[in-house]
Amino acid sequence: MAQFDLVTLRHSAAHLMAAAVQELFDDVKFDIGPATEDGFYYDFDMSSRLTPEDLGKIEDAMRKLVNKRLPFERLELSRSEASALLKEKEQTYKLERLADIPEGETITFYRLGEFVDLCRGPHVENSGQIGAFKLLNIAGSYYRGDEKNPMLQRIYGTAFEDKKAMHDYFQMLEEAKKRDHRKLGRELDLFSISDTVGPGLVLWHPKGAFVRHTFETYWRDAHYRNGYDMLYTPNIGRSALWEASGHLDFYKDSMYSPMKVDEQDYYVKPMNCPFHIEIYKSRLRSYRELPLRWAELGTVYRYEKSGTLHGLLRVRGFTQDDAHIICSPEQIEHEISEVLQFSLQVWKDFGFKEIKPYLATRPAKAVGEPERWDLAIRSLEKAVKKAGLECEVDEGGGAFYGPKIDLKIKDAIGREWQTSTIQFDFNLPDRFDMTYIGEDGRKHRPFMVHRALLGSIERFFGILVEHYAGAFPLWLAPEQARIMPITDRQHEFAAQVMSALKEQGFRVTLDSRSESVNSKIKDARNERIPYMLVIGDREVENVTMAVRSRREGQLGEMNIDQIAGKMRFEIDNKQC
Repeated sequence: MAQFDLVTLRHSAAHLMAAAVQELFDDVKFDIGPATEDGFYYDFDMSSRLTPEDLGKIEDAMRKLVNKRLPFERLELSRSEASALLKEKEQTYKLERLADIPEGETITFYRLGEFVDLCRGPHVENSGQIGAFKLLNIAGSYYRGDEKNPMLQRIYGTAFEDKKAMHDYFQMLEEAKKRDHRKLGRELDLFSISDTVGPGLVLWHPKGAFVRHTFETYWRDAHYRNGYDMLYTPNIGRSALWEASGHLDFYKDSMYSPMKVDEQDYYVKPMNCPFHIEIYKSRLRSYRELPLRWAELGTVYRYEKSGTLHGLLRVRGFTQDDAHIICSPEQIEHEISEVLQFSLQVWKDFGFKEIKPYLATRPAKAVGEPERWDLAIRSLEKAVKKAGLECEVDEGGGAFYGPKIDLKIKDAIGREWQTSTIQFDFNLPDRFDMTYIGEDGRKHRPFMVHRALLGSIERFFGILVEHYAGAFPLWLAPEQARIMPITDRQHEFAAQVMSALKEQGFRVTLDSRSESVNSKIKDARNERIPYMLVIGDREVENVTMAVRSRREGQLGEMNIDQIAGKMRFEIDNKQC
């Protein structure tokens, strides 16, 4: 049997599902049915209101079509033929989609049995090649994503090459439910989101705030070690700034309404970049100052539709770990190589080992001289090669203002997350007329690179919680050890142990409740405490404690110096 990639398989499954829906229901109008990262969906406009029970009927109809091994037939039609066919079938949404196809582009349909769909393809050869599939749920979806348009019914599904792959996927989903950062955020008292405050706005609780403080401190120290300087910029700026940057022309729908200050419009910032540029332009710059590496943990606000908000992963107020590198053409290759190496080291320190770069190159419509694009792309390619990584290239997939590398990491259960971005920008330096005086005494345009390493603090924290299932490594844990006296007789010695460990910088608490030691241990395990230090009469006599590790189990008796040494080694080496 011919082999097909997962995207082709899933897109074919979407057509299979649409064919089954057409067979089971009357007067169905179709919109789009693409493959997605985890499966596929199709949008329908129909008089029947779909129910979860309908999914089983649709699946049964799909299996019958699979057994028939119906071919996917590719049809090329002229624009007039395509229009006539869609009008005949009263497919109004497809007619609008047809109008989106540029003049001169080949118009293709695919036939599967009685179902004919306007589609670029590709598809598998026949329905029998669609392996295992499962319909997941029904949701509402506005046509073209615009709430002013009709609400369609969307069926989500997934498909895999075989039943084993699908079984593994659903096992991963079950594990993902256990690791859901929203659930663990409540259980571990890390953060909350209040409707009274507003959707998409995060309230950090003491434990979550401490984890955040710890990795932000690490972030700042790492940046200073790598030659960056820190910036702080305002949360609002005059409309003139956002007009100069182009945000009011191209990004206004994602910005909040302005506020009046001294009769002038001010906007809360959706990005930090224009502020950094204004610092650069605060005086004349020389080539001798370059490169400039400026970083900021800058809080920004962007309007996201309520339906897209998702815990910490999609919010309206978030802190970007922003950085900008401003340098000369001669410095760019070195700078890109350094920033990529820096990014990889940070991810490894946080316990992520599988990291893959994705390179997006120049699109058809772009700003900036071709020579600068070529140099930028070469610098990205060389940095990836030097790092010894395999890179996927998206030809023409870059933004109009510059090429970029996205880093994607795999978490503990195999999910891929897009995180770091190294993005060239040929647009803002021109818009703000950024220059430096070169060795020749003339003005030159610098290279500018945007670099978000963690992406946003909120989203990164959500990923981190799910990666570790709330059991943070020792260096990040808000509570590193808990001391548990068995009876009141050991409280005095337990307090001395706590004081000694705190003096050495460890985050230690004392559980002095009148509960059994087994109950205390159970609570500590549920709260993901890395070390449990149990003290009874014997331990008081020996000036030791019975040590239990969350990772290693029973470790036996240790004195204060021994447990402190073990914890210090684990912290210093960022053991995960």
